[in-house]
Amino acid sequence: MNIFNKVTLQSMKKSRTRTIVTVIGVALSTAMITAVATFGVSLLNYMANGAAQKYGGWHVEFPNVDSSFAAKQVSNDKVASTATFENIGYAKLDGVKTPNKPYLFIAGYGKKTFDTLPITLVSGRLPKTSGEVLASGSIATRGGVKFAVGDTISLSVGNRMDGNKKLGQNNPYTSGDETFVPQDKKTYTVVGICQTPAFEESSAPGYTLITKAGTQDKVDSFSLFVTLKNPREVHSYASSVAGSRAYVLNNDVLRFMGLSDDNVFNVLLYSIGSIVVAIIMLGSIFLIYNSFSISMNECTHQFGILSSVGATEKQLRNSVLFEGLCIGAVGIPIGVIVGIGSMGLVLSVVAKSFANILYSNVHLTLTVSTPAIVTAAAVSMVTVLISAYIPARKAARTPVMECIRQTNEIKIESKAVKTSKLAEHIYGLEGTLALKNFKRNKRSYRSIVLSLVLSVVLFISTSAFVTDLKQASERAEVFTTYDIGFGTQDMDDSKMLQLYDKLKTADGVTKSSYQIVMKYLCTVKASNLSDDYWKSAGAHSPDETVSLPMTIQFLDDNTYLNIIKGLGLPAEKYTGQNAKVIAVAKMQGRSNRMEELDQFSDMFTSPSMRFTITPEINGEPKKEQGQNVSITFVATVPPDTPPMAGTSGQRPYTFMVMAPYSLKEKLAPFDTSPDIIVKGMTFQSKNPSQSTAEMETMIQGAGITDEYNLYNMDKILDQNRNMIFIANVFAYTFIIMISLIAVANVFNTVSTNIKLRRRELAMLRSVGMSDRDFNKMMRFECALYGMRALLVGLPLAIIFSWLIYKGMVIGGAENIDFVFPWFSMGISVFSVLLVIFITMIYAVSKIKKENIIDALRDDMD
Repeated sequence: MNIFNKVTLQSMKKSRTRTIVTVIGVALSTAMITAVATFGVSLLNYMANGAAQKYGGWHVEFPNVDSSFAAKQVSNDKVASTATFENIGYAKLDGVKTPNKPYLFIAGYGKKTFDTLPITLVSGRLPKTSGEVLASGSIATRGGVKFAVGDTISLSVGNRMDGNKKLGQNNPYTSGDETFVPQDKKTYTVVGICQTPAFEESSAPGYTLITKAGTQDKVDSFSLFVTLKNPREVHSYASSVAGSRAYVLNNDVLRFMGLSDDNVFNVLLYSIGSIVVAIIMLGSIFLIYNSFSISMNECTHQFGILSSVGATEKQLRNSVLFEGLCIGAVGIPIGVIVGIGSMGLVLSVVAKSFANILYSNVHLTLTVSTPAIVTAAAVSMVTVLISAYIPARKAARTPVMECIRQTNEIKIESKAVKTSKLAEHIYGLEGTLALKNFKRNKRSYRSIVLSLVLSVVLFISTSAFVTDLKQASERAEVFTTYDIGFGTQDMDDSKMLQLYDKLKTADGVTKSSYQIVMKYLCTVKASNLSDDYWKSAGAHSPDETVSLPMTIQFLDDNTYLNIIKGLGLPAEKYTGQNAKVIAVAKMQGRSNRMEELDQFSDMFTSPSMRFTITPEINGEPKKEQGQNVSITFVATVPPDTPPMAGTSGQRPYTFMVMAPYSLKEKLAPFDTSPDIIVKGMTFQSKNPSQSTAEMETMIQGAGITDEYNLYNMDKILDQNRNMIFIANVFAYTFIIMISLIAVANVFNTVSTNIKLRRRELAMLRSVGMSDRDFNKMMRFECALYGMRALLVGLPLAIIFSWLIYKGMVIGGAENIDFVFPWFSMGISVFSVLLVIFITMIYAVSKIKKENIIDALRDDMD
């Protein structure tokens, strides 16, 4: 070890407190980088396992190969496992509505294939023989051809040919360029309906039918699914063995390993990680740079002496880098251990919430990746060396005499530290001295202020983000009138009502209703519309006639009658074939929260009106089918509609008519049925999860092939709450770590700066400054740091909080309000003053214990 390194070690031992705090800062920085890397790897591993459960764990598919190729891949040393299904052939699908997908594609599964390629049953069961098939649900939803469990279908099975070339699922349909050559007649019994298989690409020309592979049929074409031992070799493996054959990568799984062709996802994945690491590095460099910068201030005189006896810039610079290596060698391993341990603790807390949101059968566990840990350690060491190099380079280039005299840091003129008479009168001698010291040594104090500003902005803006997120979740879940909802558009009314009779018998169901929501138009004179309406709609003529879109919600008679009774209306006037109907007609507020109807203004000037309503059919109004209806406007909240993608469009008002289901035949005759927004059923239950599971079994048993949605709203609300909980955990974990770095920075900077002023402070005490006055001066400095930091940090934090709020509004959370962060600001003010005050007490107590004469003689060597 050379003399410079020995001097460096002695200096580190002499300033134990500063060295320990710097090591803590490096450990915190490394812990954050390690935690981010470990969480990223753990989350991606969780998502990859979840995707494998949903789509299959295979990595590459060869959709059209012979048996010899499949057998060769089984013995390939890079392959972990394989699965195949027989490409039995194609059959034309009569009545299909998709011209680019006119076929059925029949796949023969073996036992291993059923285990490798997940199948999600909608109804029925899996095929047990080669005469049974499982039909993809997309045949009905996209193709428009409905198969029901128990149907028998006869198919002419053959091949798609382009000249002498046989075409497969990887070859899109090209009308006119290909021919279909039937080869065999096959009869199948439909035993189940399933969701579209993951391997069926959107460009595939055939809807999938899955049957059991038969031993009697000779098939010369197979689809091969390969799982590799090392997924990172997937691209090289696929391209090397495929030759002229086509292959398909399982991007649903590979994207979470960073191996897919999804460049957008890859860029998003790595950019987010890079941004988070960059933020941590900036905060860490700020802390560690200040530590080394202060170290240079302590060693300036020493550097000057070493330079005067021949030390070169390189030797001086290397001595500081050696200090950085020593600190890194201690702090980085501690940080890695703390980072892994803390992330393991955090993941154990949020694992259950992740299961409730994403994959219930896949556990989020801690995944420690050696490359990620090595990268985190390397990034931390680079952070330390950058932090050490900048002040070392500056100190090594400082002229020798300036270093010996220590005139390089504070270069001021008398005007720079001049204070006004008013300030002296207000603050007194002690305050004036503190203010002058602040002015003459701005560089040191600026680093303290910036550290505090960073922590204040991060804490308040992150708290604002969590508050907005909570608010958005609460607004999303407010006023749900049911626990379970079933929604559809295509199902026949009679079929839906039969299903309703079954579903309402599920265990735990306490209340149920059914409804149909349809589109209508009505014509209104401008004079009948309120001023609030015209404020939104703009200028108008009094004689103008306006055509307004409206919806009619046909409710089952019991539900409708309960609403009428609840409003105190006479039941005899609102029942029967000539009954009046009720409607909610309100101008929406900014938040559009329907449960706050009492805060909304009326849309019409009268409490009741007679309208001519016109059904909207295929998007067009049918005026010749208009009917006169008497409508009473009420202040109530319409029952929530069942879940469905269809909407009535965004309008600045709510105009929903509620009518009993018994009036549906009169207002919406079967031969002129208006466009349906949604139809379905809603249920309230003591145990929504149990009831939903039982309903799913009932629906499968009923053989439903129509597209529908069945939602457990209680579970969705739990998902929202779990998302908020996860966001809280990670947001506050991140901010606590950053704040700890900032606290370490402030403690290091303040305490060391006071130690550097030990001769100055000893001089003040030597000329008669009492302990009371001395403490008063230091408290004023403490307040000065805090107030400067808060004057800058609080406005910046408010601005960032507002920007976060606007960003969430633009992102779709339109129903949230800006909440001024008073609480988090209060915490920040208290914390800033407390940190500085405690640090000041610690440093001053050390100074007071020293002998005044020794402090005056000491030149800080």
